[in-house]
Amino acid sequence: MGCTSCATSANGQPKGCKNNGTCGTDGCNKLTVFDWLSNMTLPGNQEPYNGVEVRFKNGRKHFYQNSEKLSLSIGDVVATEAESGHDIGIVTLTGELVRVQMKKKNETPNPEALPKIYRKASQKDIDVWQKVRDKEADVQKRSREIAIRLGLQMKISDVEFQGDGSKVIFYYTAEERVDFRQLIKEFARTFSTRIEMKQVGFRQEASRLGGIGSCGRELCCSTWLTDFRSVNTSAARYQQLSLNPLKLAGQCGKLKCCLNYELDTYLEALDEFPKSDVKLLTEKGTAICQKSDIFKRMLWYSYENEGMNWVPMSLEKVNEIIALNNKGKKATSLEEYIVEIEQPSEEIFSNVVGQDSLTRFDKPKRSRNKGRNKNRNRNKKRNPRKNA
Repeated sequence: MGCTSCATSANGQPKGCKNNGTCGTDGCNKLTVFDWLSNMTLPGNQEPYNGVEVRFKNGRKHFYQNSEKLSLSIGDVVATEAESGHDIGIVTLTGELVRVQMKKKNETPNPEALPKIYRKASQKDIDVWQKVRDKEADVQKRSREIAIRLGLQMKISDVEFQGDGSKVIFYYTAEERVDFRQLIKEFARTFSTRIEMKQVGFRQEASRLGGIGSCGRELCCSTWLTDFRSVNTSAARYQQLSLNPLKLAGQCGKLKCCLNYELDTYLEALDEFPKSDVKLLTEKGTAICQKSDIFKRMLWYSYENEGMNWVPMSLEKVNEIIALNNKGKKATSLEEYIVEIEQPSEEIFSNVVGQDSLTRFDKPKRSRNKGRNKNRNRNKKRNPRKNA
């Protein structure tokens, strides 16, 4: 965990807050914003910004106005305005940086239009909030059983109680549209509270649940990634990756978001390369492209009637032949432009541990023939006539 109060205990659960990523110190929360303006004073005659950023379960954040002029700091538990009743959240950002965050999320930075913060949460509010939070795992299990009994093609991935326990939000994923009118009636009858259903995408579900990716690090969507852009298989083709769905798919079952990270760099590098369908005209014959390497700036061509004989050529030589073809001329042959590729020397043996032998400290085995040789020598000395 990220903070000292959430050190992991022997059974794998956090010692301090007992919640993975939702502690009060805000040190191990995902998508945490560093307040780099906290140690700066405002200019004279300027009041601090009245907006506050409040975080709820699984990184859900909303903006509120501090209408009561409360002295709030990061990590305070507050009671906020909701559609009915109140909700309990944790303050994650205050001051002028809240205005910047609102502009970044395309929200009007007008604090008067925001819902209000009622008060700092009392001990009674926190007890009720923690009590309903403890019921979420059991409610999620029972809700899944009801959905399976009704035969609905949906997956309830998470359950979130409002801070006062007056409403429950069910987050679900589904491939197609689901008619859950009967499901809401069952939920209202079983849990005796207001029900709200929210459909989330598979990427949003992975960001809410979290996990470890194939790279060995935490999922980008659950730590720092906030906008989910569409990922196409063309991104893998431009980067010359094998179209293996097992390797290209993430925890959500969709294409990995990291396929877009270096895509712009690859596209910029490919602008210098000719298209794969461009043919080279030579006096020996027409050549077609078989392979290209962006990092080495190399291309491999072969004649149409000799598909197995690949000729390595540099990017500059290929562009030179294409320039000749555009002028109506033909190159003599590809062999004149061939580039020799240096093959790395292969080591037959490599001492990877930096030692002569791993068994040099072992006791040598005693030879059985050693004692027999001694006895033979003694017999030779005793019976020299017999030996002669």
